[in-house]
Amino acid sequence: MKEKIVLAFSGGLDTSFCVPYLIEQNYDVYTIFVDSGGTPESEILAIKNRALELGSKNHFSVNIEKDLWDQILTPLIFSGALYQNKYPALCSDRYLIVKESIKLCEKLGTKNIAHGCTGMGNDQVRFDLSIHAHGNYYIVTPIREIQNLTENVRKYEEEYLQKRGFHVATIHKKYSVNENVMGATISGSEIDLWEEPSDETYVLCNHPDKYPKKVTKLEITFSEGKVRSVNSSSNEGPALLRELNALGGSYGIGRTIFTGDTIIGLKGRFVFESPGISILMIAHRALEESVLTDRQNIVKTKIGKEWVDLVYRGFYFEPLRENIEAFLKDNQKNVSGIVRVVLSPGRVDAVAVKSDNILASNEGVYAQSASWTEAESKGFIKLIGQSSATWSSVHKNK
Repeated sequence: MKEKIVLAFSGGLDTSFCVPYLIEQNYDVYTIFVDSGGTPESEILAIKNRALELGSKNHFSVNIEKDLWDQILTPLIFSGALYQNKYPALCSDRYLIVKESIKLCEKLGTKNIAHGCTGMGNDQVRFDLSIHAHGNYYIVTPIREIQNLTENVRKYEEEYLQKRGFHVATIHKKYSVNENVMGATISGSEIDLWEEPSDETYVLCNHPDKYPKKVTKLEITFSEGKVRSVNSSSNEGPALLRELNALGGSYGIGRTIFTGDTIIGLKGRFVFESPGISILMIAHRALEESVLTDRQNIVKTKIGKEWVDLVYRGFYFEPLRENIEAFLKDNQKNVSGIVRVVLSPGRVDAVAVKSDNILASNEGVYAQSASWTEAESKGFIKLIGQSSATWSSVHKNK
């Protein structure tokens, strides 16, 4: 009897190859497409039809954009951090793809799971670590396996499918584009060669020639760190983020050319666009700066960086991530208020903050007025600098 196996399926060349390959390895293949918010209904249907055409016993589709908002985007905003100070971990939907694939394994009563990651990128690490974190599963990785057989993996896959009578697209895409509700990542072609990306790489963002000439003002409401509304819009969660992606994208906000240090030790260069996240993070940070103490701001920044590093590097299911999120949630208790932001070509600025929790002191206004005396100021400065002054007195004659 054939064993069942669950394959995370996108409909592209790699996962299309995986279906007949796994069947020939004596598996009954069950495919699952996990929509993280960037796929139209027509394409979801095409992906299903492709899976069944290739021999999938049954195909499943599930939408995770609400989970992506709750489980990834919300703590990302809380953290205030970007991987290597630039990248908002748009790859994080991989963890939820694994969660849904594991759920299907449990439903089907199998411990076999497969994915179409190559041995040349980060996603293989994210998938494998996440699967291992869920228990004793047997992972099959067809694309990595055939890398032992050929140097031209794409040609091997195309010929394999063609020999078995399956249609293969003859037009090769110039760029690899990954899009979800958080944003879009574009790689390939001249981007990989450290050259200037072409005009074709604009996905969510307008080309600079098409930026609006007038600025747009938004009022963003937060409650305990969570986004509640934008200009009193009734949209929430993913719908709100789409609204901000469209508006911010029209100004080119959140578009970045990024060269980062990957999990596997290579330099990775790509373009990403995340207009909505850029707007929310700038607004959220302006509110935090106003309502958190200096120690809270300093420590939260350090801990937030650890959160995004864990998530980027494949350790989403590491217990430390949950520990950090517990801290971040507690840290956000007083992060409530309204922030006004101004959108202009290529940038977003937080220009006003309204909150009952602003730490405005009755003792003074910075650089303007204070209740303490001149003698108290001198005494404070003497004490705070005492260690440095002592070091100088001891070592100045050496």
